[in-house]
Amino acid sequence: MRASWVRASAPAKINLHLGVGPVRPDGYHPLATVYQAVGLLDEVTVSPADTWSVTVAGDERLALSDVPADGSNIAVRAAQLLAEHAGVKTALDIRIDKGIPVAGGMAGGSADAAAALVAADALWELSTPREELMGLAAELGSDVPFALVGGTAVGTGRGEVVVPAMVRGDYWWVVALSGQGLSTPAVYGEFDVISEELGLDDPEIPDELMEALRAHDLEKLALSLHNDLEPAALRLRPALSDVLAAGIEETALAALLSGSGPSCLFLCSSRDHAQQVGYGLRSSGRGPVTIAEGPVGGARVEMVG
Repeated sequence: MRASWVRASAPAKINLHLGVGPVRPDGYHPLATVYQAVGLLDEVTVSPADTWSVTVAGDERLALSDVPADGSNIAVRAAQLLAEHAGVKTALDIRIDKGIPVAGGMAGGSADAAAALVAADALWELSTPREELMGLAAELGSDVPFALVGGTAVGTGRGEVVVPAMVRGDYWWVVALSGQGLSTPAVYGEFDVISEELGLDDPEIPDELMEALRAHDLEKLALSLHNDLEPAALRLRPALSDVLAAGIEETALAALLSGSGPSCLFLCSSRDHAQQVGYGLRSSGRGPVTIAEGPVGGARVEMVG
């Protein structure tokens, strides 16, 4: 008997390295990035409906009002794209339960799209080949393919070409959240202003970073973390510099901005260390913080009813 609803989840992503090249003729920037999926999840539940609809729920600290509740929502667009691809005529009611910061540089929208693809595929019993799902994901956004894959991976092109990376061990992160998101286009626009002044080369993945991941060398990893978008985001939101500095004061091994921001990441040596750093940041009034372990798997079906 066909399911009446399906729930799927997908993880947040962080960029251990984000190298950005000069803007291409198509308007995109070439990227050389190392993704890691961490244990902050969005859940997407789909069920058959007469018309398409979407509702959003979750932690009020995550700026839920910024998530579109209409057909422009990327989860709706993902399910509609799959329906068109497979010739399905059924509309869906889509519920998104947010656990990933909104406009926080952690690809929460991309996670929603990936979870919607997986959930709708299961509800409609399509068994779409993985490579076809990856192709649809790439049409939806640069980070959506990685949200399907999860783990740790190298991303090239505009980020949509994803190759799993060899990684040893687990990694603990403290994430300082922000009640106000940052626009990714605005950050890239500021990046373009900065890069006009400096000039840019094609981005590359540093060997030192990959060696650190293969060896689970946290000290070497701390020295290798990098985000080309960080200066642009800090120009738009200077107060984030204080948050990053506070994490280092609380003994984090490294601090960097997540993607286009404004979420701030702090590398820690263990769960206990992450709890210590997180407590220190909370006590100093640096906003809500959470702890996330990586790497975790990509989008998957959680429950069928």
